[in-house]
Amino acid sequence: MATNEVNGHKTNGVNETATKHDFSSLKVNQSRLLDAIHTGCKFGADHRYGDDPTETGMARLSLNDADKQIRDWFTATAESLGCKVTFDQMGNQFAIRAGKNKTAPPIMMGSHLDTQPTGGRYDGILGVNSGLEVLKVLHENNFETEGSVGVVNWTNEEGARFPMMAVSSGVWAEAVPLETAWNLAEVSPREDGQRRTMKQELERIGYLGTQPASYKAFPMAAHFEVHIEQGPILEAEKRRVGIVKGVQAFKWFEITVKGRDTHAGTTPFSARMDSMLCAAKLIVESNKVAKKLGGLATTGILTGLPGSINTMAHTVTFTLDIRHTEDEKLAEVEKECRAEFARISREESEKGCQVEWQELVDSPAVIFHPDCIAAVEASAKEICQELPMTADDGQLWKYMISGAGHDSCYTNRRCPTSMIFTSTREGISHNPQEYCSPEDCAIGAQVLLGAVLRYDRSRVEQGDLK
Repeated sequence: MATNEVNGHKTNGVNETATKHDFSSLKVNQSRLLDAIHTGCKFGADHRYGDDPTETGMARLSLNDADKQIRDWFTATAESLGCKVTFDQMGNQFAIRAGKNKTAPPIMMGSHLDTQPTGGRYDGILGVNSGLEVLKVLHENNFETEGSVGVVNWTNEEGARFPMMAVSSGVWAEAVPLETAWNLAEVSPREDGQRRTMKQELERIGYLGTQPASYKAFPMAAHFEVHIEQGPILEAEKRRVGIVKGVQAFKWFEITVKGRDTHAGTTPFSARMDSMLCAAKLIVESNKVAKKLGGLATTGILTGLPGSINTMAHTVTFTLDIRHTEDEKLAEVEKECRAEFARISREESEKGCQVEWQELVDSPAVIFHPDCIAAVEASAKEICQELPMTADDGQLWKYMISGAGHDSCYTNRRCPTSMIFTSTREGISHNPQEYCSPEDCAIGAQVLLGAVLRYDRSRVEQGDLK
């Protein structure tokens, strides 16, 4: 079988044609999958929007008490299936089901169980539970994989409490220094005014492991991730599966604007150094620049000091999230924003303000591994053949580029990786009413099952497993 190099990895030549295998009869249990999702969502449920017990959102911020509860649940669930469960210095949890070859690196199915402050029940949660459902299917059928297979729960993927998304998979990939991650302070201070660090909270809830957080200490043969699309495309086109070929580039910044705090009633416009007004103009400008260059710009956090109604803020900080499918175009967005921010702060802010940039995250555009994509495609084609046709063009799956970042962006640096998207109602995500139907949840898990087992089989064909 021919091999080549892509992203620094050898390709195995997974057959892209959907064919019947001895594992084709294995089926996920839809009701069991949904029960697991909603059982776990008891930990951190919040923001009720309907009468049904499941009609709540989630507020399970990374390393809070609810996160400890779901971590304990994850361990108990995996151990009941005969898996060995460990966790590393970042609290990343690894559940491994041994295969015939117990020494080769495992194929991992990964996502996250932390949520946004006003999150939903499917972002990340579907991916971890899909992986657990795959293990349940293998367990109940006594199916022995060629190599080991497992599930990983990555810590703080959202970056909502500790402001660096996918930070723990980044440490695993050795793209983020361990000390940098450990020293990340939570976004919102506690009642005592203190901000806890990741290391402090890992230790508090009992998930500060001794196992090194590194791909060298825990290598993976491949990483597959099921995730809701978080966008409207699959639903609008009446498709059921997205075969994710990559992820657009993005950067996060914290922008600090410094002015002067003076009285709102006695300071004429000509004498002002109004950092809040300056920041507002910068935010508007970032959207203009991104739109012109075909990208996206978003500000999610805006704070001002001293916080008095009749006093201009002397310091304003805001976050800036910029995205583009191409690294070069993203660089243009950043360059033009920096130039325009400097001009606006100097020329359109009366007495002028100072602007400082701090880069929080730099995630280049990602191209997933062709063998993983091929395994997902072959599985998706087989599954879609059994579904009622809804798409106008007769195809229930499509290739996609993810607009959001994921832990898979970091795993792709160290092992073959790909993702599977499921339909999201109205494209709503990071919102309590985020929803993926029971049928679409099961379809995603079924495609994952087929993709993982195809990739497992290809390791034998390639000679990776002795």
